Amino acid sequence: MTDLNKIPVTVITGFLGSGKTTLVRHLMQNPQGRRLAVLVNEFGTVGVDGEILKACADENCPEENIVELANGCICCTVADDFIPTIEALMALPQKPDHIVIETSGLALPKPLLKAFEWPAIRSRITVDGVVALADAEAVAAGRFASNVAAVEAQRLADDALDHETPLSEVFEDQISCADIILLTKADLVDEAQMQKARDVIAAESPRKVSVVPVSEGNIDPRVILGLEAAAEDDLDTRPSHHDGHHDHEHDDFDTIMIDLPEIDDTDALKSAIEALARSHDVLRVKGYIAVKGKPMRMLVQAVGERVRMQYDTPWGGRPRVSSLVVIAEHDHIDPPAIRAALGV
Repeated sequence: MTDLNKIPVTVITGFLGSGKTTLVRHLMQNPQGRRLAVLVNEFGTVGVDGEILKACADENCPEENIVELANGCICCTVADDFIPTIEALMALPQKPDHIVIETSGLALPKPLLKAFEWPAIRSRITVDGVVALADAEAVAAGRFASNVAAVEAQRLADDALDHETPLSEVFEDQISCADIILLTKADLVDEAQMQKARDVIAAESPRKVSVVPVSEGNIDPRVILGLEAAAEDDLDTRPSHHDGHHDHEHDDFDTIMIDLPEIDDTDALKSAIEALARSHDVLRVKGYIAVKGKPMRMLVQAVGERVRMQYDTPWGGRPRVSSLVVIAEHDHIDPPAIRAALGV
């Protein structure tokens, strides 16, 4: 059993757009009697995920228990940001029963786990488990898979090919560190695709872990909270591409923030974002849009060509400002072209 004097922490990792925020929101709404605290880390300066979660705050997870670390990878800013934030959460007048950490889609989980060895917090918290989310449709399509035989055959056919991309390394590190893996957006795939995704996960995982299909973050919290993995004491079984490195860089990825005027044609914006994924290999677009004549702000979340747009909350007294964060690999970021494609 986990030491009852330690606060359990669940680390939720997963690639961009895999559904981490949706899962955290579900946990907040179904806390199983726990008082939760949430730490959300974003890649970029617009706090979309933090805003979504704060809109769900209640007595089980009040707004002061939701802390956002933006514009800095949590696994690279341990001393400056992560440790002080954890200490602040543990110093709240009502100490949380369980802390949930939503990492950015580009974060490597293992450096974060190592932070739990710091003397300032080691005796007070424990990593209950690492939950990795993977988009079932994307994995089934082989976007991040590393089939050695197939890759080698393609490499022999074309010396210019390089299949060991930064994205595949991030994906593999997240899978390797997990205590349980959720294949999200399960409603978008058929049985054959789901099995293919499972096969890819099994090939990447160094340990046998449970793989659970999930749609819209809907899972019994008892399945992923209370794993009692004490992951900080089990680092050797969680290999990483960055083992032996003192640090790592995210220079392979870039973000730009696009400010837009109020729009009146949401379909045109959706088409423009879809086109960005095709023409500029944009990985992720997220942010808020002001739509003319509408009192509610529109939340935009896109993963590749899959774009979701929905009104989430009234603007109220907030400025009607439209901003989108665009994330892509470094060589594919062309700010003028991206702004032109979005009509600004």
